Amino acid sequence: MSTRAQALLYELRAAFLPASLLAVFVGTALAFYRTGRWHWPLFLACIAGVAAVHAGANVLNDYFDHIGGSDKVNTDFVRPFTGGSRLIQQGRLTPREVRTFGLALLGIGVAIGLGLAWRCGLGVLAFLAPAVAIAAAYSVPRVGLATLGMGEIAVALVFGVLTVMGSFYVQTGTVSGEAFFVSLPLAVLIAAVLFINQFQDYAADRAAGKRNWVVRLGRRRAARVYACMLALGVLLPVVEAAAGLVPAQLAWATLAAVLAYPAMVCARRHCAEPVRLTPANALTVIIHAFVAVIAGSALVIARATT
Repeated sequence: MSTRAQALLYELRAAFLPASLLAVFVGTALAFYRTGRWHWPLFLACIAGVAAVHAGANVLNDYFDHIGGSDKVNTDFVRPFTGGSRLIQQGRLTPREVRTFGLALLGIGVAIGLGLAWRCGLGVLAFLAPAVAIAAAYSVPRVGLATLGMGEIAVALVFGVLTVMGSFYVQTGTVSGEAFFVSLPLAVLIAAVLFINQFQDYAADRAAGKRNWVVRLGRRRAARVYACMLALGVLLPVVEAAAGLVPAQLAWATLAAVLAYPAMVCARRHCAEPVRLTPANALTVIIHAFVAVIAGSALVIARATT
């Protein structure tokens, strides 16, 4: 593999793609739980389309953070969680190459989505269009969603609500209020992943005028908000199950609370220490994955054993 191809592969930041792909798994598992059918070609198409959109958003984030100046002045980043891929800063890729690559990935996602719309119904576009628009608009300097303090909501919507509900729709051809409630813990927790990753970027984002909520609140107050987000994300499954909003089996996902507490403590104690905060970054990713895997697996097992 050529050096340039290796750089483009690294630019994808593929380690973070499971966050959105697990949401596809949960939406499809809910459809299987309700219908007893798992359409593998449609599932794999969803995986490919969501991965392309997510990767495109990652790549364009690198481009726009370079143009906006935050990555240039960022010296507190901790890999792989913060600071982007650093490939532009290292001179391994040009800004133009990164921009073209990001747009091409979004184009692939759109093409797959249009294929699913042709196969499953135009309702797919209700999930595809806002997801692609948000992915493209998220990082634009000065006017992007992250700068306006809407980044967490945007990420929660695209890689939580829209992905779970869209995957359910592709499998069943219907929109489900239950799928919306199933998506909420994942939405909150993927927003928490973004939120904690902004702590190490605080100084650079502030210097570049990127006014996300960690910058607006300051790291100490933001650490308290982070704790609330984690608590909400891990408690929602059991609360929703008790209220009859989601299948009772999803209550098992609240076991992730045992990982949430040390993450909260780490964030409170080390919110201004980039390297010592790293366990909280890692734990938040793990908590999100834990909830998704337990929720999806519980639904599959429940259906398979009935």
